[in-house]
Amino acid sequence: MNCTQAQRLLHAYLDAELDLADTLEVEQHLQTCTACLAAYNNYQELQTAIKTSSLYFQTPEKLQKRIRSSVLKANKTSFISHVTSWRMLSVAAMLIFASLLSLWGVTHFWPTSSGDTRIEQEVLASHVRSLMANHLVDVPSSDQHTVKPWFNGKLDFSPPVVDLAAQGFPLIGGRLDYLNNQPVAALVYKHRQHRINLFIWPSTQNIGGETETNTPQGYHLIHWTKSGLTFWAVSDLNMNELQQFVQLVQDST
Repeated sequence: MNCTQAQRLLHAYLDAELDLADTLEVEQHLQTCTACLAAYNNYQELQTAIKTSSLYFQTPEKLQKRIRSSVLKANKTSFISHVTSWRMLSVAAMLIFASLLSLWGVTHFWPTSSGDTRIEQEVLASHVRSLMANHLVDVPSSDQHTVKPWFNGKLDFSPPVVDLAAQGFPLIGGRLDYLNNQPVAALVYKHRQHRINLFIWPSTQNIGGETETNTPQGYHLIHWTKSGLTFWAVSDLNMNELQQFVQLVQDST
């Protein structure tokens, strides 16, 4: 990747909108190009300044729903108008259209699915980036009473930090990360030679949610919510052992 290509992707990279392949290419380029790295750091400082100033406003939930509803209605009206303009459709074609329309309605009225996919990509990219950049932790410590207080003043919530060394998952430390448009806690554990990133941030759900699993790009991800917090565990550890880790975390929090 050359500088022109990297500069074109920097904004998308900063907003975690790139797929894993482009993310890795940009990060490899930034490791060798001081000019592009300086540009990226300037963009990052500008983004942080905006988000931490009075210029940044979180979109109200009601406004998000109104915009989403308006877009869906406009898309649906346009779709129906386009299809019905074909006056010579046969009965069979009309039946196919009805089936497609039903499928369209199902897929478009689940806005959280696309959101979950985006967050999943961000989580995976952050995990891979932490391994490639050799920046797993900001506070290296196996002591939960050292790692947990380190987050004080850096986050607007207190992440639960548990000691699982006796169960074979020792704590390595913690760091700050940025996911889902907000600062998050990243707790790092290990099991043999495998590293586990456990990302935590406040959830919009006050009640616990079901545990969800996925395996993109050969990595295993497990997601759940509990006590007003969102948890994402990601590792190349096999799924059974990662599920064991997750169960230990859930039982301890």
